[in-house]
Amino acid sequence: MHPTRKQILTTIAERPTSGPDLAAELEISRAAVWNHVEGLREDGFEIESQSDGYTLAGIPDYGGPALEYGLDAPLEIEYHDEIDSTNERARTLADDGHSDVVVVADRQTGGRGRLDREWASPSGGIWLSLLSRPDIPPASAPLYTLVAAVAAARAARDAGVDATIKWPNDVRVGDRKLAGILTEMEGEADRISWLVVGIGLNANVDPEDLPGDQPATSLQSEVGAVDRRAVAQTLLEEFWTLSTVDAEEIMAAWRELASTLGQRVRVETPRETVVGEAVDIKAPGTLVVETEDGLREITAGDCDHLRPAE
Repeated sequence: MHPTRKQILTTIAERPTSGPDLAAELEISRAAVWNHVEGLREDGFEIESQSDGYTLAGIPDYGGPALEYGLDAPLEIEYHDEIDSTNERARTLADDGHSDVVVVADRQTGGRGRLDREWASPSGGIWLSLLSRPDIPPASAPLYTLVAAVAAARAARDAGVDATIKWPNDVRVGDRKLAGILTEMEGEADRISWLVVGIGLNANVDPEDLPGDQPATSLQSEVGAVDRRAVAQTLLEEFWTLSTVDAEEIMAAWRELASTLGQRVRVETPRETVVGEAVDIKAPGTLVVETEDGLREITAGDCDHLRPAE
């Protein structure tokens, strides 16, 4: 959002302010104030003109300007009503030199998850990709998957849903998938050039529109329709805050929300199947499993929670 428009919104949300007063405060012409106000109205903001000046009467339900307004994180929002993949668009922006941008879509036509699996992305969900350039080596990139999982789980809990995290990248309610994460990067041996973290959260999505290949749920299914703007902003703010702390704080936050720890699990890795009890997680996202042959550390794989009989 244009900085002047953001300042106009902040001012008229606090108190009615006339066009001449806004022009004086912002050191712009009255015509420029009028143009900015009309632009904000076109973006969906309800701005009333009263005898004592402009007042902010309503905020759009969703969209780029709505997400940027009041967002407590220094992130630029690029919004699309429909796009093939927010991750793909974020990678294009990375190639063009951008950073700290969030690509958001109401609907994706080509959403995907880990291992190139299809990810259903109907209208009403929260589909977004965060582009950043953290000063970390490539080996530390999985930390950002953990950050995203914690951020999504916290946002869901803030909306009243008892979400937990299943290693490596699923946010769930019970055994039903609520959100997934796909992290991609480009870099050299000692540093990351760019990092894209895609998050798909089933928000106001009808159950019949969710994928049928695995149990799934949505915030709407659990607690009714939610304020999608508020949930997305909470997610982005939690992500930004967690991305600024050290690895041990991230690990601690992840452990608090993990459903995998303490579970008997089966982990399919590219080389083998590991069965045992998940006992811990280590930076940058390594699952520690206690097997009959001792402790195993697993950096990547598909994890299933097993019932005692299994």
